[in-house]
Amino acid sequence: MSESPSPHEIRWQHDGVRVVGADRLDANTAQTPGMDRKAAINFARVGAQRLWAGTVHIHANAKTGAHHHGPLESVIYVIKGRARMRWGERLEFTAEAGPGDFIYVPPFVPHQEINASRDEVLECVLVRSSGEAVAINLDIEPVEKPETVRWVDPTHPNG
Repeated sequence: MSESPSPHEIRWQHDGVRVVGADRLDANTAQTPGMDRKAAINFARVGAQRLWAGTVHIHANAKTGAHHHGPLESVIYVIKGRARMRWGERLEFTAEAGPGDFIYVPPFVPHQEINASRDEVLECVLVRSSGEAVAINLDIEPVEKPETVRWVDPTHPNG
């Protein structure tokens, strides 16, 4: 005779580890010209309470305006292309990242995200410490002015 699964086994079976396959990413997120975003991990998809993770494909030459993400921490992992980040009170600091590199953006740090290539898509994985889209646009003149296509999404509503 086989035993019935215990309530704990049933709970873990449905509420335990989740695998979201690459072909199961959710493109039903805010999409705008210049950026293609797909959610993998969020509250709606897997019940994540304190994370959002997904993929972001940023079109060539896309740039945000100056902003910060309030109390959120962000991690960007570059898969393909070249990312340029500017940060500081006047966006006076700069660094670039390529495939295999991680970028960490601490809470409240003024920054500007840039696809450093004029002709290649930048492919990244983005992880945030909250499922909420928080972006505070700043009245700082960006060092690299947004041109061609602004990087606009729920966390960058004004580019």
